[in-house]
Amino acid sequence: MNTTNHKFDRLDYTFKLLVVLGIIISATILAKDIVVPILISGIFAVVVLPVIKQLEKRMPLVLAIVITLTLSFLLFTALVWLTVSQMSALVKDLPNLESKFNLLIDQVSTALQNMFDMSAREQNQLLKNSLANLGSYATGLFTATTSIISLLVQVPIYVFLFLIYRDKFKAFALAFLTDATEVTWKGEVESVVQGYISGLLLVTAIVSVLNSVGLLLLGIDHAIFFGVLSGVLTIIPYVGIFIGATFPVLMALLTKDSLWYAVGVVIIFSLVQFLEGNFITPRITGSKVSINALAAIIALLIGSKILGIAGMILAIPALGILKIILSHTRHLKPFVILIEDSPKGSSVREPEEQDKKSDS
Repeated sequence: MNTTNHKFDRLDYTFKLLVVLGIIISATILAKDIVVPILISGIFAVVVLPVIKQLEKRMPLVLAIVITLTLSFLLFTALVWLTVSQMSALVKDLPNLESKFNLLIDQVSTALQNMFDMSAREQNQLLKNSLANLGSYATGLFTATTSIISLLVQVPIYVFLFLIYRDKFKAFALAFLTDATEVTWKGEVESVVQGYISGLLLVTAIVSVLNSVGLLLLGIDHAIFFGVLSGVLTIIPYVGIFIGATFPVLMALLTKDSLWYAVGVVIIFSLVQFLEGNFITPRITGSKVSINALAAIIALLIGSKILGIAGMILAIPALGILKIILSHTRHLKPFVILIEDSPKGSSVREPEEQDKKSDS
């Protein structure tokens, strides 16, 4: 009888979990402009929570939050200033690069005419079509910039409110996780989010160093700037590093006498992309949240389908939090075996044995 009830409870909990996940995914798809800032704010609030706790011991909570957000804004501003200063050096070279770019266009035009018997008129039409596509890309870039500005306004407000009302959110979550102690559940969620963010920063740093070293060995101008830029763009999984490779390839074509320098850039960035996609990111971010590679890849694909780039960034910490919820819900613990990176599901069997002892 107890076994039958146990199986029924497990099915009941599974059904409720699927319903909740379905509602969350549907709401995210229908209102992504609202959901994305909230999710980013929630993750950022968890990341800065240790700092808030330390400051809260010496000052009121509101003041601690204001100081933390102000310091975060100053750090962000410093990074923007550093980026702009690096770009200014590149801008100084633009007049010289412009003449070389025009020369490159003439060379490409002559090559196309010789190889494909393409007339100058056809080439001009092709160039016009490319410029039209460039206009659509510029429009997309403007839209993305507007969205970023909107995020910069919304995120601090949401973070402030999340930190002010964090006890309410904690009480709400613990009301569902009756088997979990407050310290264990809260500590694990913080560890997942903070671990993933630190892992993402580590991946960015590793890729930036690899790309910068490769470009320096090839003698590409502004190698460190392009290397760091491509490293930051790895936040966009799979395609980000190829977007970042476009600029040093173009620089190689404009400043080097041989085409092999551009080919070398492509080879280096392709190798780094292979290492990042197959070894660096799965090992670092996956291990930080104790998620196996298969579950991480599936989460990335689902996240990209729902929210695009933002979904791919948020997928891993979201899956890590879901794993914690499952591990602290007695009847749903077996699902953790499919997600975590521990051998033979050992971390799940032990709690199950404890449950049997408590039932007896």
